[in-house]
Amino acid sequence: MFSLEIECDPDDRDLLIAELSEHDCAGIVELGSGRVRAFFPDAVDASELLLLFPGAQMRIEEERDWVQAAHDLLQPMEVGRRFFLVPEWRDDPAPPGRFRIAVNPGLAFGTGVHETTRLAIEALEEFVTPGITVLDVGTGSGILAKAARLLGAARVHACDTDPVAVQIAGDGFIGSVNAVATASVDLAVANISPEAIVQLAPDLVRVLRKGGVLLASGFELAELEQVKAALPTARDVRDVRHKGNWALIVTSVC
Repeated sequence: MFSLEIECDPDDRDLLIAELSEHDCAGIVELGSGRVRAFFPDAVDASELLLLFPGAQMRIEEERDWVQAAHDLLQPMEVGRRFFLVPEWRDDPAPPGRFRIAVNPGLAFGTGVHETTRLAIEALEEFVTPGITVLDVGTGSGILAKAARLLGAARVHACDTDPVAVQIAGDGFIGSVNAVATASVDLAVANISPEAIVQLAPDLVRVLRKGGVLLASGFELAELEQVKAALPTARDVRDVRHKGNWALIVTSVC
C-alpha cells in the first residue's frame, strides 16, 4: 500500500478526487481545502500516477484497512437547526426534529463538512418556505437540493456541468443557470467558486422572480468585494455571513 499527497487549487479539489477514484484508489482523505492524500494498493503503477499528478509526494504505508480508516474520519454531524448528515455507509438515525441526509463523500462537492456547505444549509433553513421553486446551481453531491426539498420547496431544479456530480445527485440536469428560464425561481443557491459566481452573476439574478433571493457562497472573505461587484443586485445585499474565512452573500431582487 502507498499513498500520494497532492496539492491542488481548492476549486479543483472535487474534480481531482473524482479523477483519483478512476485510478483504483482505495481511499481518499482531505487534508485541507488544497491537499488530499489518496491511497493505492501495491498493484497500481505508482510511476504512472506520478506522471499523471506531477508534484505529488509518495509515501509507503503500513498495512491496514485504509478504506475503513478513511471512512472513520467522516462522522455523522448536525448541521444548522434541522439537519443530520450521515455517510452513506452508516445507519445512524437522525435525532428528533432533524432531517436525515445520507451523503456520498469523495466523488462530488457537498458532504456538509465544508464551511460553505454548512453556511448554505443554514441559509436555506431561513429562506426556503413551503411551495417555492428553488434552483441549485453547481449541485455537486446534491445535498443543497435535498435540503430544499425536505424544507418544503415544491419544485427544486439542480444543475451541474460535471456529469459525475449529476449522476451522484440523482436528480438534475447537465448544464448551468444559463439554461433556466427568466424569472422562474423564487430562490437560487450557488455554492461554487468565486470565478464561477462572477461569470454567472447576471444569469443568477435573471432567473429570480420579483422578491426572489440569491444565496451565493464558495468564496473566502478576501474575495467578497469581487463577488459583490459582479452582482447586478449588489445594492440589495441583505446579509453577509461567514464561518472562518469562508463567506455567503444573501441578496434579493426587488
